[in-house]
Amino acid sequence: MKRLFFFSVIFISYFLANAQHQETKVILITLDGLRWQELFTGADPELIGNKEYVDDPERLKTAFWQESPEARRATLFPFIWSFVKENGEIHGNRLKGSTVDLTNKMWFSYPGYNEILTGKADDQNIHSNDKIYNPNVTVLEKVNNKDAYKGKVAAFGSWDVFPYIINDVRSGIPVNAGFRKAEGTDLTAREELLNTLEEEIPGPWGGVRLDAFTHYFALEYMKKHHPLLTYISYGETDDFAHDGEYDSYLKSAQLTDGFIKALWEYTQNDPFYRDNTVFIITTDHGRGTQPLKDWRGHGSDVKGAGQTWLIRFGKGVKATGEGENEQLYPTMIAPQVLGYFE
Repeated sequence: MKRLFFFSVIFISYFLANAQHQETKVILITLDGLRWQELFTGADPELIGNKEYVDDPERLKTAFWQESPEARRATLFPFIWSFVKENGEIHGNRLKGSTVDLTNKMWFSYPGYNEILTGKADDQNIHSNDKIYNPNVTVLEKVNNKDAYKGKVAAFGSWDVFPYIINDVRSGIPVNAGFRKAEGTDLTAREELLNTLEEEIPGPWGGVRLDAFTHYFALEYMKKHHPLLTYISYGETDDFAHDGEYDSYLKSAQLTDGFIKALWEYTQNDPFYRDNTVFIITTDHGRGTQPLKDWRGHGSDVKGAGQTWLIRFGKGVKATGEGENEQLYPTMIAPQVLGYFE
């Protein structure tokens, strides 16, 4: 009888472990304020040579300029326009009639992230970037509230408002954002180094750290804890744009493409994530185009700032490439993410 019980325990343990291994893992990523224009047409012809926004136009052209929009976008986002285009779906190229539009009327960060993470706009309560705890429940919290997924959700962001957007106090979700450090008694050597460097390399903006910290904190956490749902928000593109530094904006965009590639390669080399992970990538808002100076800004008074984009690839995603003649909204993301955990 004891022998039968022993084998039963082994079988049940194997079944549960295998069932968890088969569950779809989700990595939700946002790039703050990245325009659809750069994603789909690469470096802007009117900005790349403009000395008001670029320190060394010739050097920047050498790095990013190509004659055709297709070549320019592939230069700026090599992973997205090679692997992702061939293996996933990319929406928001308005030149092809593919539109992704915010439903909130604010057209800046907190309302945009609330819309993405909760599946609905809330202009009545979310109408500033102030550090107020979100009264709305995000999809991260909904998943974490399920007994089967408790403790299997984590969030990382460059902006220090994310603990409030995700409401870490109420949700109990670990949120490493702003200048927060990795916590715990079992820190890896890389986490300890990141904690030290974060103190010694301050970001150029008060409430936003450099994206490399966000990326590597997230990657180390994933290696150690294997969350089923991971949210990562990169922030540099928005802040460099606000500063009017188009050269740094492009370099950061390309760097983030490399971060996404690294995350994908990691998941395909880890048995827990391999062939069982879906990536969903979007932005919290767009930016202006005309007049030219409006590329730096966004908000309800900036034409085009409500225009965004959406990317999906990984498990179960059909390789349809660029969308055409369609209307999508960021409100579709949260229900889709929740569906993986129903």
